[in-house]
Amino acid sequence: MEKVVSFIPIKLNNQRLPGKNLLLLNGRPTCQYIFDTIAKVDTIDEKYVYCSDEAIVDYIPDGLNFLKRDTYLDGYEVKGLEIIEHFVRDIDADIYVLTHVTQPFTKAESIKQALNKVVSGEYDSAFSAVLLQDYMWMDGKPLNYNMKDIVRTQDLEPVYMETGAFFIFRKEVFTKLGQRIGNKPYIYEIDQFEAVDIDTAEDFKFAEAVAAYLDKESVGK
Repeated sequence: MEKVVSFIPIKLNNQRLPGKNLLLLNGRPTCQYIFDTIAKVDTIDEKYVYCSDEAIVDYIPDGLNFLKRDTYLDGYEVKGLEIIEHFVRDIDADIYVLTHVTQPFTKAESIKQALNKVVSGEYDSAFSAVLLQDYMWMDGKPLNYNMKDIVRTQDLEPVYMETGAFFIFRKEVFTKLGQRIGNKPYIYEIDQFEAVDIDTAEDFKFAEAVAAYLDKESVGK
């Protein structure tokens, strides 16, 4: 049976929005959202919070493990692929599930469904994306429409925007290709709420409004 491992990389020395991962988001620490979400995914064998600061342990719920990483990985110039490389080197698995604290509204069911696609063997990876079906431009030119024959937006060729909600990949995708998305990925479409990503103070204010709205919706159901 294949071993599935998840990891949540987190640092506490954020640059653009200092301390963002511990800020209270609608009364809960921001990091708690994804921690609780991952705890609900029962198809993951081992679950890790990958952080250099042991202060994060106080926020980690039952079912998730703390794995201390080198403080070097907290550097502002360190890229995400380097963090993945260190984790894969530390923890062996057949399939890895990478999620991020900065996308707090990621759903457990979305992760489960995307993970099932990779476990099935039909896909070597899966990632979250938002479908954009609008008039798109690239390099000063229309990307998905003809300016002499403008069709309805619903008839446009859809474009997918990759998000950081989750990346699921087989070990060889990273060890052989050096990528978090393989050659045969499953694109899992998420909604705009799941796609909310917190990088700046403005992002956080928007996330607060979304969190309050989603809480109100869940109470009304």
